Amino acid sequence: MAFSEQHAQILRAALSDLSGVTEKKMFGGLCFMLNGNMLCGVHKGGGMARVGKDSEAAALELDGVEPLSFTGRRMGGMVDVSEASIEHDGIRDAVLTLAREFVESLPAK
Repeated sequence: MAFSEQHAQILRAALSDLSGVTEKKMFGGLCFMLNGNMLCGVHKGGGMARVGKDSEAAALELDGVEPLSFTGRRMGGMVDVSEASIEHDGIRDAVLTLAREFVESLPAK
């Protein structure tokens, strides 16, 4: 398996009260979509979140959060979240709040 099912379960639980969330396998991982827009996901070695460019600096101040770069090229507005940070309630919740605020501002697909 390319991603940790344990980490997918942690994100499922964290997003369980949010309506409009669906799951989609992509990029060798599992993405959680909010109203058709990518919100966050899990991949081998951790996870990712779509926080938007305006909130990227705030997200990068959190422990275990780095710029996302799957191919060596930085993906603006996206951050990589370490396995330990996915498991840490406070860090995970802070990243998911930033991601939710950004994605909720987008038109539904």
